[in-house]
Amino acid sequence: MTRIAFFDTKPYDKTHFDQLAAEYDVHIHYFESKLNENTAPLAKGYDVVCAFVNDHITEFVINRLYEDGVRLIAMRCAGYNNIDFKSAFGKIHIVRVPAYSPYAVAEHAMALLLSVVRQIHHAYVRTREFNFSLNGLVGFDLHGKTIGVVGTGKIGKVFINLCKGFGMKVLAFDPYPDKSLEDVRYCTLEELCKESDIISLHCPLTPDSEHMIDRKSIALMKPGVVLVNTSRGGLVDSQALLEGIKSRKIGGAALDVYEEEGELFYEDKSATLFDDDTLMLLIAMPNVLVTSHQAFLTDEALHNIAETTLQSIRDFADGKVMPHEICYQCATCTKEPNQRCF
Repeated sequence: MTRIAFFDTKPYDKTHFDQLAAEYDVHIHYFESKLNENTAPLAKGYDVVCAFVNDHITEFVINRLYEDGVRLIAMRCAGYNNIDFKSAFGKIHIVRVPAYSPYAVAEHAMALLLSVVRQIHHAYVRTREFNFSLNGLVGFDLHGKTIGVVGTGKIGKVFINLCKGFGMKVLAFDPYPDKSLEDVRYCTLEELCKESDIISLHCPLTPDSEHMIDRKSIALMKPGVVLVNTSRGGLVDSQALLEGIKSRKIGGAALDVYEEEGELFYEDKSATLFDDDTLMLLIAMPNVLVTSHQAFLTDEALHNIAETTLQSIRDFADGKVMPHEICYQCATCTKEPNQRCF
């Protein structure tokens, strides 16, 4: 039986992993704390660590896990920019869940867009106080508008189809264009910023994409542009975004992620002093809607995450190739097909 140390546990994680644990012959010990330099010793005696997007998997953590016998880190998410891959190479294998439900994330992005454009979040608060005035709730039609979609992977493509259903014109930017997409015009990021009424981000966070939305790109945008981000907070320079909203260059922002979310999102901070002034100001803006990295949170997605993660762990325990293994060499990988990263 494979022993798994499970970090940053939430009740919805346990529900789906517990349902499948017996089927995959694993014993899971759940830790509520995030994986970091202080908590890494908790994994001693376990075969596998299951981590999440806001855990801090540094060189120190990698070395401590390796010394304590851990040989696999199973990320129950698609993102992995929080891992020191060079330190892990040759020591600890790393797997992820590349696609748990593109529909969940794309649909949440559309829900955010509709909410911020039609002032639904404000209307909800008003009617709960029996205020039925429509003053200040004027929105605009999505039909006929131009939306710029950054990233046309699985999630981006599902989102594009939703946008087409609303009668929107679609521009796209991706270093690797998908030529099979119909009624989509690929262009440069600069062109996308200049021509889009709405911009939605659906790309990974890499050194090249970090702060792709900054003061320079915002300056190119149409006055009143709406920005949607359900990918990674680091894609957007938060201070530049705040300045753009204050200057009214940006007419609205719908965010499911934030670049400094690591110690905030997924936690109840309602009774603590808040020391992130930028996030406080963003949340206080009437034309900004923030959710706490919940775009993935559907029953279907959670089941797929658990199933894919446990299958990777089973493949590792059985000595098999893990289809979702990644390492720092994967971008320029020269290994033979059907082999592990090392």
